[in-house]
Amino acid sequence: MRWVVATPAAEDAWTNGAISAPTKSEEPLFTSDGYEEVIRKLTNGLRGLRIWRDEWKIPTASAISQARTRLGHQVMADLFDRVCVPIANRTTVGAWYQQWRVMAIDGTVIDVQDTDDNAARFGHSSPGKHNQNAYPQIRIVTLVECGTHASVAAEFDGIATSERALTTRLSYAFTPDMIVLADRGFYSYDLFHTATENGAALLWRISDTLDLPVPQKHPDGSFRSEPLPKRMRAAVKLGRTTTDIDSHRIPVRVIEHMVKGRGPTQTIRLITTLLDYMHAQAESLAALYQQRWEQELVFDEIKTHQMSRTRLLRSRTPDLVKQEIWSLLITHYATQVFITEAADELGSDPGPVLLHQGHQHHPQPGSQPGCLFPLHP
Repeated sequence: MRWVVATPAAEDAWTNGAISAPTKSEEPLFTSDGYEEVIRKLTNGLRGLRIWRDEWKIPTASAISQARTRLGHQVMADLFDRVCVPIANRTTVGAWYQQWRVMAIDGTVIDVQDTDDNAARFGHSSPGKHNQNAYPQIRIVTLVECGTHASVAAEFDGIATSERALTTRLSYAFTPDMIVLADRGFYSYDLFHTATENGAALLWRISDTLDLPVPQKHPDGSFRSEPLPKRMRAAVKLGRTTTDIDSHRIPVRVIEHMVKGRGPTQTIRLITTLLDYMHAQAESLAALYQQRWEQELVFDEIKTHQMSRTRLLRSRTPDLVKQEIWSLLITHYATQVFITEAADELGSDPGPVLLHQGHQHHPQPGSQPGCLFPLHP
């Protein structure tokens, strides 16, 4: 707990008694268990090592819920921001494209408990219609290091908030040492422009129907182009010019390649801010884009292997929902750190290691309470 009290929100929580026992961020380790069983598993190993007070009693579920409420979500948000940073080093297999750290953005939706407060704050998909979702839902977008599956930035909000809006909030995390991959649902002129502002390289899929000029073709099959806002594209088509059009041009290269083996052959259309076709050839960028799927695997790891079988968050208030999401992300990040460190020592790619292998060995309760032993007494 030494680091947790280093933030103002955590200092307040400590002063108010919200941080006093391991009852907060650890519950995503055992999402199918009740509160009391989670604490039993976490503390029994400490008691066996004689470093835990014998007179300490496991709190009731109600006491734990009240402590979570006193803690609030900001402590966990601060912890995520402070701790969850890119973890690949230069020798991590599959984490780099030339000098750039390979990152991807994607979004998913998570169901939350159907309470009046949650419904009012987060909303339902298709509200008022016959196909309205049974539970309120949160939409979340994360920035993931593809080679390690580490989530290093996240934004979430009610279901009515679009992935593009969340990505705009998230773009502060794009840095010059990154190349950020994104699927075609994310592209808009405004969002792409925003994503370039911090100097990150971009490789995004775009719609086949987006009208782009072809002023220059390159020997590798790519071509140079300059996306414009929709209103300016329309003006150019009509032969009109505007005085500020040049300041709105975004220089990009466009790469088109065929993908086979997924049913009908598809044409994938990508745009990138890497303009030097000699340094970053079209074929290598087309291959690189396939790593975007690593981001989708991260959501599978969290929702299928880390969350309970219902894939439903347990928290019944909006503040605790936020706290639970940050805890899920932090727990997943910690697991990826262990996997990456082990893979680095072996000189292997951490990607193929399945997350559930890291969770399936948690002790189960038997004649004695389950226990989780610390690495160092």
